[in-house]
Amino acid sequence: VNEFCERFSYYGMRAVLVLYFKYFLRWDDDLAISIYHTFVAFCYLTPILGAIIADSWLGKFKTIIYLSIVYAIGQVAMAVSAIHDITDSDRDGSPDNLTFHVVLSMAGLLLIALGTGGIKPCVAAFGGDQFGDHQDKQRRTFFSVFYLCINGGSLLSTIITPILRAQDCGIHSKSKCYSLAFGVPAALMAVSLVVFILGSGMYYKTKPEGNIMLKVSKCIGFAIKNRYRHRSRKYPKKEHWMDWAEEKYDKLLIAQIKIALRVLLLYIPLPMFWTLFDQKGSRWTLQATTMDGNFGSIVIQPDQMQTINPILILTLVPIMDSLVFPLIKKCGLHFTPLKKMTVGMILAALAFVCAAVIQLQIDKTLPVFPSASQSQLKFLNMGNTPITVEFPENHEEYFKFESDQITVLIGNPPVSKIVSLTKGQRQTLLIPSAINDEWQLVRDLHKVLFINGMSTPVTVSSAAGHYGEIEPLHYSNYSEIKNGRATFTLQSGSQSCEYSKDFGFGGSYTFFIPSTLTFGPNCQESITESVDIKPNSVHMALQIPQYFLITAGEVMFSVTGLEFSYSQAPSNMKSVLQAGWLLTNAVGNFIVLIVAEIAKLPKQWTEYILFASLLVAVSIIFSIMASFYTYIDPTAIEAEFKKKVHDDEDDEDDKKKELQKSKEMEKRDSVSSDDEDKKYVQTSM
Repeated sequence: VNEFCERFSYYGMRAVLVLYFKYFLRWDDDLAISIYHTFVAFCYLTPILGAIIADSWLGKFKTIIYLSIVYAIGQVAMAVSAIHDITDSDRDGSPDNLTFHVVLSMAGLLLIALGTGGIKPCVAAFGGDQFGDHQDKQRRTFFSVFYLCINGGSLLSTIITPILRAQDCGIHSKSKCYSLAFGVPAALMAVSLVVFILGSGMYYKTKPEGNIMLKVSKCIGFAIKNRYRHRSRKYPKKEHWMDWAEEKYDKLLIAQIKIALRVLLLYIPLPMFWTLFDQKGSRWTLQATTMDGNFGSIVIQPDQMQTINPILILTLVPIMDSLVFPLIKKCGLHFTPLKKMTVGMILAALAFVCAAVIQLQIDKTLPVFPSASQSQLKFLNMGNTPITVEFPENHEEYFKFESDQITVLIGNPPVSKIVSLTKGQRQTLLIPSAINDEWQLVRDLHKVLFINGMSTPVTVSSAAGHYGEIEPLHYSNYSEIKNGRATFTLQSGSQSCEYSKDFGFGGSYTFFIPSTLTFGPNCQESITESVDIKPNSVHMALQIPQYFLITAGEVMFSVTGLEFSYSQAPSNMKSVLQAGWLLTNAVGNFIVLIVAEIAKLPKQWTEYILFASLLVAVSIIFSIMASFYTYIDPTAIEAEFKKKVHDDEDDEDDKKKELQKSKEMEKRDSVSSDDEDKKYVQTSM
C-alpha cells in the first residue's frame, strides 16, 4: 500500500509538472524543461543520502517515516502553489503574484526530491527484512506484489492526474485544475504514511549496521591519498592503485572494490541514454501540446501520452525474455548484455529521429510568434463599414514591429493614432465604429475572447465557464475551452440566443458580436469569428512509434544494464553499483539542463537530431569499451580469494609455529647449559 500510493503520488505529480511550469507559472519552454530535469536529477541523487541515513543512523523504519512526512509536506506545498485564486486579484483565471507561487512550488519540489529519493532504497529492503531465511516463497510473493504495486501506481497516475489537470476549477474564476492534479497525489501520500504507521507493531526492525558506500568511499580515498604520499620513485610500484589501501583495509574488501570499479568504469558513457529517455516527460509532452489528441470517442491529454511507456514495458519485457532473446540465441548470435545495451542506445537515438521528423510536420502548422525583440499586431474593425489602415511595409495577418510604439493612420480622411506595443506578445487593436471613441489593445492568449460591438451590455455564458457581462464596445475576460462542441448563450435584457462552435486542440478564437445582431432562437450566422491560432492538425498517434522505440531501448538498456551490473558485482557491492546507476540518471538529466540553457537552437527538430547524434557517438564509444571487458564470476573470484587468504594465513600460522618451536628449543638449550655450569662450579668448590 505504501509503495502504490508513493509511486502514484510521484509519477502523478511529475506527469503534469512541465505543463504547470509553462501554462501556470508562464515560463518559456527552455526554463520549464531546465527546472523539470533539475528536479528529476535530484530525485536520483537523494536515494544515496537516504541509504546512508538508514544504514548509519536512523534505521530503515524511522527513515521511511520521517522522510515520508517531508514528502507529504512537499506535495501539499505543490497543491497550494497551484491555487490561482490566492493571488488572482483581477479574476482572469491566472495568478498575478507569480513570486509566491514560484517560491512555494520550488520549496515543495525540494522536499519531494528529498522524500521520494530518501525512502526509495529503504522500502523494498525493509519489506525484505520481514522474512526469514526459511521463507523464500513468501519473500518472492511479496516482491511480486510489491513490483506490481510500483507499476500499477505509476500507470494509473499517468492516466488519472492529466484528466484532473484538464478540469476547470476555481472559486472566483476558472482555470486548469493543477491544484487538484497535485492535491490527489498529496492525499495519497498522506494515506501511504498513515497505513505504514498503522503496521508498526507487526514489523521486524533491524538496527543500523553501517553503510558499505561510506566504507568504500573511505577505502578509495585512503588509497588515493596513500598513493600520492608515496609518489616518489624510491617507493616500489603496486600492481593496482587500490593496493595502496592494504596498510589499513582488508584485502578482500580491496579486491571487491577492484571488481566494482571495472563495472563503474563502463558507466561513464551511460548518462547520455538517460538524457534522451527522461525527455519523454518534458520535450515530448510539450510536443504533444501542439498535436491533436482526438481519438474519436476518446480524447487523450498531452501529458497522458506518457502512459504508453509503462504499458509497453509490461508488454515488451515478457516478449523480449520469452521470444526475442531466445530466437536470437537460436540463430547462433552471441548477444551479450553489453551488446544489448548498445542496441538500446541506438533504439533511443532512432526514437529522437522520429520525434524530429514529427516536429518538422508540426512546425509547418504552427503560427509564427514574435521574438523577444518584436511585437505582433492585428486590427479588428468594430464598425459596420470598411476602414483603411496605413503603416509601412507589412502585409501579413499579424503585422510585426521592432519598436515599442507605432503611428497608425486609420479612416478616410485618415486619423493618426499612436499605439504602444509590448515586446514578445501578440496583440489585437480594437477599432471602434467612431474613430474618436476609445481604442482598446488586447493581448492574444491561447483562449477564447468575446467582443461586444453593440450599444447595450451583453452577458455571455456556457457550461464551460461564465464570461460575465460585457459592456458596450468592450471585451470579455479570457476563458479556456475544452476541445469538442461548446454552446454559448448570449443575453441582453430579456433577449437571448445561442451560438455553437466545434473547438480543436490548441486553437485560439475571438468572437465579435456586431451591433446589427438580431436576437432569436439562433444567432449562428450573426457572430463574426476570428481564428487567432489554428487548432492543432498533426495527430498525437504519430508519437506512438517514438514511444515504442524509446521503451524498447529501455528494456534493452535499463533492464539488461541492471542485470549485468548485479551479475558482475561482488555480494557486498550491489548497493554501490545501484548508487552508481542512479548517479548516471542524475548526470543525464543535468546534461539536458546544460543543452537547454546553452545550445539555444532555433528549431526544436534540430535539438532532437543533436541529442540523437550525441547518443550514437556515445554508443560507439561504449561498444569499444565493452569489447575490452572480460565477463567474470565474482562469487567464484571471492571464494578463490578467500581460499588464498586462508591458505596464506595457514602458511603464516605454520611459520609462527616453527618460529615458536625454534624459540622454545633455544630456551631449553639455554636452561640445560646453565644447569651444567652450576654442577661444574659446585664440583670445583
